[in-house]
Amino acid sequence: MFAGYRFIVVLLLVCCAATAGAQTIRTYSNEFLALGVGARGLGMGTAQAVSVNDVTAGYWNPAGLTSLTGTQVAAMHAEWFAGIAKYDYAGVALPIADRKRFIGINAIRFGVDDIPNTLNLIEPDGNINYNNITTFSAADYAVLLSYAQMLKKVSIGGSVKVIHRRVGSFATAWGFGLDVGMKYAHNDRLTLGAMLRDATTTVNTWGFNFTPEEKQQLALTDNVIPVNSVELTGQRLILGGAYRQPFGQSKFALLTELNLNITFDGKRNTLIKSDPVSIDPTAGIEAQYNNLIFLRAGINNIQQFRNDTNGDTFTSIQPNVGLGLRIKEVRIDYAFTGLNRVDVGVYSHIISLMIDFTKKDR
Repeated sequence: MFAGYRFIVVLLLVCCAATAGAQTIRTYSNEFLALGVGARGLGMGTAQAVSVNDVTAGYWNPAGLTSLTGTQVAAMHAEWFAGIAKYDYAGVALPIADRKRFIGINAIRFGVDDIPNTLNLIEPDGNINYNNITTFSAADYAVLLSYAQMLKKVSIGGSVKVIHRRVGSFATAWGFGLDVGMKYAHNDRLTLGAMLRDATTTVNTWGFNFTPEEKQQLALTDNVIPVNSVELTGQRLILGGAYRQPFGQSKFALLTELNLNITFDGKRNTLIKSDPVSIDPTAGIEAQYNNLIFLRAGINNIQQFRNDTNGDTFTSIQPNVGLGLRIKEVRIDYAFTGLNRVDVGVYSHIISLMIDFTKKDR
């Protein structure tokens, strides 16, 4: 039953790419890069622009790499839509030089595999030949190369993004972009931060490669034949604050963070919306004991919907929960998170692993 769903997903990807104007900023572009990485951040509702302090900072806010005290590696795997879509992440980061400079690399893949290609299912004589069905993948890839530097209480950083998107042999795209971020430690408890995604406007150049026979099949089925195009991703500004509250002499501490995701590409279905600016708030909380056990929760994706039955509008909030366990150099994190409100059912169990190679004598 999922074969047809996969093919619909691919057609949507191709059609969206084909309709992108030559110089038009898409309201939703490169959305796979908005999903988040690491079960810690996802469990906190993606509120990570300030409190992130590990290898995943190359994604959330590269300025957060300045919290590293040694080399860290991380990996994550998740599956969406009953396992149809697979989401994978891997990263490594380390301090260099005088330990006031830091570098990192993160790799992301979001893909749907084994999609049936039914363009040649019906032969020229009108007969159906199932042997003509082949399979292909529709996948998005991104590599982020990050650099960060510490300047007293202020940390700054940036990530260069290389994006590659492929829909079988039919379509490919290459894109390049830049993220920049900063963090300011007001004191031991309060930290403020900002992150500008796609600071220079990320450009994706799409190319399409259909054989004459495939073009003929598309025309016969009243499908638009895509043409080469350019897709632009506009800026997203994330402002945030994080506060850490220790409890006396105990080993307990509570970390809270609030982020404001600000977009400038038109009115979106967010909590605060206007044209062209929309604001999407996210919030997360993490209770920790002795830096060994972590309990997390967060909310994001606050949207308004209309009830088709009575016409009433209601506000939807996506809840997220997670936990973490640190065993010596290894941290295992779990998150129960999704793409929309929980009653829709688009949720997934996510597990990520991080290894810290910090030397014990430091």
